[in-house]
Amino acid sequence: MERMIGTVAMGLRAPIINEGENIAKITVDTILKASKTEGFSIHDKDIVAITESVVARAQGNYASIDAIAKDITDKFGDDTIGIIFPILSRNRFAVCLRGIAKGAKKIILMLSYPSDEVGNHLVDIDLLDEKGVNPWTDVLTEEQFRDYFGYIKHTFTGIDYIDYYKSLVEEYGIECEVIFSNNPKTILKYTKSVLVCDVHTRLRTKRILKANGVDRIYGLDDILSTPIDGNGYNEEYGLLGSNKATEETVKLFPRNCQPIVDEIQGSIKELTGKTIEVMVYGDGAFKDPVGKIWELADPVVSPGYTKGLEGTPNEIKLKYLADNNFSDLKGEELKKAISEYIKNKREDLVGSMESQGTTPRRLTDLIGSLSDLTSGSGDKGTPIVYIQGYFDNYAK
Repeated sequence: MERMIGTVAMGLRAPIINEGENIAKITVDTILKASKTEGFSIHDKDIVAITESVVARAQGNYASIDAIAKDITDKFGDDTIGIIFPILSRNRFAVCLRGIAKGAKKIILMLSYPSDEVGNHLVDIDLLDEKGVNPWTDVLTEEQFRDYFGYIKHTFTGIDYIDYYKSLVEEYGIECEVIFSNNPKTILKYTKSVLVCDVHTRLRTKRILKANGVDRIYGLDDILSTPIDGNGYNEEYGLLGSNKATEETVKLFPRNCQPIVDEIQGSIKELTGKTIEVMVYGDGAFKDPVGKIWELADPVVSPGYTKGLEGTPNEIKLKYLADNNFSDLKGEELKKAISEYIKNKREDLVGSMESQGTTPRRLTDLIGSLSDLTSGSGDKGTPIVYIQGYFDNYAK
């Protein structure tokens, strides 16, 4: 019988994972149990994706605001610290800001506007037009921002992030001045010691500041890049990719993920004879049309994956073939012609008309987005996602 199902993504329920537990063994056991109880077979080129959160939990990769504060003090001393371009998030940055404030003497908080880099808006862009404000040239004080736009709460969280972030700093008796600018050089008019907090544009921000007279410069990726007082750390990303654990602790992005995915792949091969692909995933990368948020707050979608997930899709647009190459065919003739075309497609379709409209993204980013949407971020209890048929096409 002809196969009627293509890609299937299944969220697998796993035990609550705690520090010190073997995440590779738990993942393998969960896959085998799910296969048995739900009646699906394991095939070559199936994909298993594990959320970064449970990997970090198993590693015990947590840190306190005291550890953050100590690192900040060690790096900046008594300098006034310019914190620039943080994302607007209670989950992602608020606890980090507490730790930074605890280790600082004075803070200049510079926010990008109308939104942060992942799309959380302080003000609607249409309101900028109405008020005649140019975000690429105009630097605003907090008073000027309020005069123009008043008090605006986030669409989904109901938080005024200007007041919220300022209050977190002031809890520690630290003076906090808020300014608004999209030009990194603006901060140098206030202080020469800067903590760069943007995620995906951080290298550019650092480059501009270094070329324009900054004295001390670090990024969030430099904070807790080594262990402090036995706390967690991430040598590559520091505080980037961290999440709120409690009001005074953060869970860091997991480290050293490659051995984990390789072990899972090897164990499944040994137990079933099948070669599956494995990845650890964080945020997917997709934009919410209402909140305008670009989901990717992690530094990368996948901090570890097996070799079969390298590269980008090499796909042909079926509707292009149907409308152009085989527009004179219908029914079984059309199906056969398209199938044969796919079977004989070139190994690299970049730039070809037949591939126009296919998604030009890396496999790990696409699969990470699929996995993130499948597992969700709430109470589904499915931190492991099992995907079948992802590498199939119309000809198979």
